Amino acid sequence: MTATDTHCAIEAVWRIEQAKLIAGLARLVRDVGVAEELAQDALVAALEQWPKSGIPEKPGAWLMASAKHRAIDLFRRSKLLERKRREISYELEIEQEAAQPDFDRALDDSVGDDLLRLIFISCHPVLSTEARVALTLRLLGGLTTEEIARAFLVPETTIQQRVVRAKRTLSEKRVPFEVPPGDELGGRLASVLAVIYLIFNEGYSATAGDDWMRPQLCEEALRLGRILAELAREEPEVHGLVALMEIQASRFPARTASTGEPVLLLDQDRARWNQLLIRRGLAALERAEALAGTSRGAAGPYALQAAIAACHARARTPEETDWARIVGLYGALAELTPSPIIDLNRAVALAMLFGPEAGLEVVEALRSEPALQRYHLLPSVRGDLLRKLGRLEEARTEFVRAAGLTQNERERKLLLDRAAGCARS
Repeated sequence: MTATDTHCAIEAVWRIEQAKLIAGLARLVRDVGVAEELAQDALVAALEQWPKSGIPEKPGAWLMASAKHRAIDLFRRSKLLERKRREISYELEIEQEAAQPDFDRALDDSVGDDLLRLIFISCHPVLSTEARVALTLRLLGGLTTEEIARAFLVPETTIQQRVVRAKRTLSEKRVPFEVPPGDELGGRLASVLAVIYLIFNEGYSATAGDDWMRPQLCEEALRLGRILAELAREEPEVHGLVALMEIQASRFPARTASTGEPVLLLDQDRARWNQLLIRRGLAALERAEALAGTSRGAAGPYALQAAIAACHARARTPEETDWARIVGLYGALAELTPSPIIDLNRAVALAMLFGPEAGLEVVEALRSEPALQRYHLLPSVRGDLLRKLGRLEEARTEFVRAAGLTQNERERKLLLDRAAGCARS
């Protein structure tokens, strides 16, 4: 194996093992920032030694053993043994684990609990939403600050500052490295799910830039969701979110034309939808509904959104879509989490079920909603309904307005093309 091959293999191993390493180390040292530094030190050691000695049979265990030895040195250098009895127990625990001959088994014994703790601490409410996203992608997604910055179209220094501040805040607030107790679990889990879905949505429909989608973010969100579903198997909303992401991700091959232009849902070639992801999504939805109970009202917001996505996934053609069920599901979702955006989506479903007049009536009532004043999809939906009613000049005006509100260049071009189509008709 050449040096280049070895470095590529090390990079692949690092992508797989990084989150587990940081999670296991954070449990021992009680500091996410220190844990990440120790893991990075282990990576440097691997880059120095593996090209000479070859990649070990159990690379993850090798990295953990190397990091733990460095942790012992760190504690001794910091003289923590003299300051707190608590830190003595930490060093002894590390030394005991480092002495075990089977590091791989020791790593696997607690990796599930450690990863779950790391997910919760990365998405802790003491951090801003932007910080939670950056830290989650950095520690659990394994993305570099450059990759995160490129995905969100912000300077790399901005992401670096967010990550540094997040780790400092967690340390200063002495946030415990633990799964929240029962009375806090629901709220904290909602924060975790919101972060994962925010990452997915930014990849699914990029808010700005030249690309309609950023698949890497969707892939990371899906990976995190699948990990969480394995770690929190009895939480219905976790499976609901995974179901929603799996089904939405199944449309990727059909969401863009060969030129990269966006293709809207009803215009997509459904033969190109990924059937494996659809099956996985439907299975996750079934799991979520079983855990929540048979009553539709027991389903959470992610499970309800997944059920809506499932209606599209099950329809072989747009005409076969069960719009009546979709209208009902949006109604249930609006009762659970009232939002003008949900009402706007319900208006689209009503238009498909009863005709554009029915949808336009709801949209007209939403035009005064403060939260939708800068939301480009409001004039986009209104323009589409007006076009179907033959009110082409009004529709053209709405499409132009929507194009002026979006920051995504692909979407802007799509909306301007639709405006031009109204002018030509």
